[in-house]
Amino acid sequence: MATTQDDVERTASTRSSTKAESLQDKDVEKQPDTTADTSNPIITDNANADIDPNIVTWDGPNDPANPMNWTTSKKVAAIGIVSFITLLSPLASTMISPATAQVMATFHSSNETLGAFITSVYLLGYAFGPLVIAPLSELYGRSIIYNVCNVLFVIFTVACAVANNMGALIVFRLFAGIAASSPITLGAGTIADMVPVERRGLAMASWIMGPLIGPTVGPLAGGYLADAKGWRWIFWLIAIVGGAACILTAAFMRESYAYQILKHKTERLQKETGNMDLRSALDTGKSPKDLFRISIVRPIRMLLFSPVVFIISLFLGIIYGYMYLLFTTFPRIFEGQYGFSERSIGLTYLGVGVGAMIGLGTMGAISDRIVTGLTKRHGGKPKPEYRLPAMLLGAIVVPAGLFLYGWTAEKKVHYIAPIIGSAFLGAGVMLTFMSGQTYLVDAYTVYAASVTAAATVFRSLLGALLPLAGDSMYNALGVGWGSSLLGFIGFAFVPVVFLFYIYGEGIRNGRFSQVQF
Repeated sequence: MATTQDDVERTASTRSSTKAESLQDKDVEKQPDTTADTSNPIITDNANADIDPNIVTWDGPNDPANPMNWTTSKKVAAIGIVSFITLLSPLASTMISPATAQVMATFHSSNETLGAFITSVYLLGYAFGPLVIAPLSELYGRSIIYNVCNVLFVIFTVACAVANNMGALIVFRLFAGIAASSPITLGAGTIADMVPVERRGLAMASWIMGPLIGPTVGPLAGGYLADAKGWRWIFWLIAIVGGAACILTAAFMRESYAYQILKHKTERLQKETGNMDLRSALDTGKSPKDLFRISIVRPIRMLLFSPVVFIISLFLGIIYGYMYLLFTTFPRIFEGQYGFSERSIGLTYLGVGVGAMIGLGTMGAISDRIVTGLTKRHGGKPKPEYRLPAMLLGAIVVPAGLFLYGWTAEKKVHYIAPIIGSAFLGAGVMLTFMSGQTYLVDAYTVYAASVTAAATVFRSLLGALLPLAGDSMYNALGVGWGSSLLGFIGFAFVPVVFLFYIYGEGIRNGRFSQVQF
């Protein structure tokens, strides 16, 4: 993505040892990351002035314009807003799923795959949106992208509510998903802008809650609302809540992206002083077109050329896809086998939600403590790999939940047993997802939005496509062996995560670190 506040001053100090004209050869994000400690060392304007008085950076270590120095209330408000719209975004992804039968009846269709696609096409928007949203945020900042995407989300959600055929509904759902990918793409970078690494775990917990809690709460609300008012009211409710998010974001969200803050400061000083030679410490000298061209391919390059990004993103994508795939079995299990009504079947999704909340609480309690403890034990230098012990735990809990869910459902044990199994899955997904996402942000802080976009592409593609194969797989293997197959695949990543914990730093700093992202 773009440079976070942690890296602004490191960037400025790097430039101070080079000639001013070298600015023309640098990329906004491609700054040296010579240490894993991103505790935001401050370089003042006066320090830079000794080398080049025309370089504009922060006004000392306590500059209130630096988001790292924002008041606690301002940080909490910003993270709270991002977390709210990050919750709304995935909530809208599954809220329609209990009403799929109503939608199919309205448009006189009986195609089961098309019915599943009504839900999953939204996630395809998550796959494509970040590839454009991430580079645009690097050019224009985070705040404006949040606001524009919020408005577009409401517009396309209203279009879904009034769609008069299946094709229009699917297309509008796709565009709503693209707009809704904004907080998923930019949220981690926004948090990294304001929160130093040693306190980032707890803040990430509130943000990551959205993608994991939203999909489980959505079907519960959607089932009752569709039964009472019809499926179109699901979209009207989402649009109303989305409108409230638009107002909150426009009123209280402030720009936290260092590049834009220093750019605006430079423009203001140019007007006040008449000195047009002033330039931001992060100014690359590249045109917006060149920056966009470089940035738009960065997430794909990270997936293709960084084994850490590829494998962690693949694992997160598989685990996230499991959750959506499991949802496709709920109607056949709880409605067909246990006799739940269409309205009450939404309650069965709460197992995953409760488990995710337990995982969230666990991660909030242990994540930063693990990092702090391992840092002290290994000489005081924090490493991104210290986020991975929690991921190992999640990689074990996810298969355990799948085995419990699949075989208790297969053997027709009391319905609470598969719900408990789904709760284990929810807890494991939260542990895995949160630790993995935070690991990627800590490892590639200067590329936070780009690495998030890269992970989102995998996650969204698998989340959208795996459910389409769910019915065929479970028809062929049964719920027991079908869920076990998923568990075996998930368990295969346990040694991979362990290897990254031991050798991850060497892999990141080896020959792959020479790849120009």
